Amino acid sequence: MGFLRTPSQKYASEKSTFLANKNNKQNMAFFGWFNKEKKETLDKGLEKSKESVLSKISHAIVGKSTIDDDVLDNLEEALITSDVGVETTLRIIERVQERVKRDKYVGTDELNNLLVDEISQLLQENNIADVPDFSAPLPAKPYVIMVVGVNGVGKTTTIGKLAYQFKEAGKKVYLGAADTFRAAAVEQLCIWGERVGVPVIKQQQGSDPASVAFDTLQSAKANDADVVLIDTAGRLHNKINLMNELTKIKNVMQKVVPDAPHDVLLVLDGSTGQNAFEQARQFTAATQVSSLAITKLDGTAKGGVVIGISDQFKIPVRYIGLGEKMTDLQVFNRVEFVKSLLGKIE
Repeated sequence: MGFLRTPSQKYASEKSTFLANKNNKQNMAFFGWFNKEKKETLDKGLEKSKESVLSKISHAIVGKSTIDDDVLDNLEEALITSDVGVETTLRIIERVQERVKRDKYVGTDELNNLLVDEISQLLQENNIADVPDFSAPLPAKPYVIMVVGVNGVGKTTTIGKLAYQFKEAGKKVYLGAADTFRAAAVEQLCIWGERVGVPVIKQQQGSDPASVAFDTLQSAKANDADVVLIDTAGRLHNKINLMNELTKIKNVMQKVVPDAPHDVLLVLDGSTGQNAFEQARQFTAATQVSSLAITKLDGTAKGGVVIGISDQFKIPVRYIGLGEKMTDLQVFNRVEFVKSLLGKIE
């Protein structure tokens, strides 16, 4: 005799089927843009960081079968020396301790998955939701991104790669060469503009950067642009000068696009490790930074800095630079990043 389900059981079953299908669709949508090729680029770009972190974590659990105080002490040292930063490391250790306490017996073989979970959740507090790919609809038109950062971090290169990715996604892009302070900056941006095939609005070296930003937004608006990327001076004499210049650029842009800039993107060089923390500190004191791009993660063992900076400054990481190619600038996905960074502990 078959088992007859009550209406409530039938509803519960249908609901669980619906939720499962919904999750599958979401997963399919996610993997639609975070494909195998992107995952391989991420794995390759974080290879040195992964080797360094895993060797330290493996050393932390050697000869241990469960996660005890000794393992946690060793893990703390492993994360701090992997450029995660002291404050963030302590937060991670605290979360791991709570999890071990809650789950009672936790073997060292489960440490990897536990760390991936806890660090991903920690990053979620700052990245409220992972940013969709470049093809996702933008909240404003034109969507204005003001790009800040010291010279040498890959700021102009990041702008060029962003322009390429947005253009490839079918968006009309304009670049504004408002770094009139450095001789080669305008020229460098023009080279990227030609390479990508997007217009660059510029003036003479030494011109008022706010005037360049104003011209860029007027031209972009008149030509129905989707995205505007404004390059700014990487180094001024002091914090007050920097603050005044960035404030002036913002105020002038708002005469054309009232809520511009929609994003203030700080570019940091991930290969400098703890020095990137100092750069973040200086810029967040000078202007309101709303997102981060962390570059040059390939060829360095300091990938842990991404976790520390995002957590400490409570600013979402939006893009990461993983190589020389234009497609090596990726939209940041916290879970995939942590998985690639931690890999599998042998």
